[in-house]
Amino acid sequence: MTGSPNSKKSFHIIVSGRVQGVGYRYSAVRAAAKHRIAGWVRNNVDGSVELDCEGDAKDMNDFIAWLKAGPSGARVTSVEINEKQYQGFYSRFVVEY
Repeated sequence: MTGSPNSKKSFHIIVSGRVQGVGYRYSAVRAAAKHRIAGWVRNNVDGSVELDCEGDAKDMNDFIAWLKAGPSGARVTSVEINEKQYQGFYSRFVVEY
């Protein structure tokens, strides 16, 4: 990832709606790679998808815009976004089980 530390952002995100069984997590991995985002994504037992992610501010904004739409089979009804202090902890984006 490029940019100064001040341009880095980190978020914990919960996406709700029809987001399980539609390839949301694996599509998120591809979208994260496209936008140079690092972190993880996983399904929650309540049917939501949870992400912890970090990257450059512009890349994060673009990735979050993708999360709000999701892959073609998804129907996103809400996206809860909580900004965290950037730590630079992740080196790649993976599906967590």
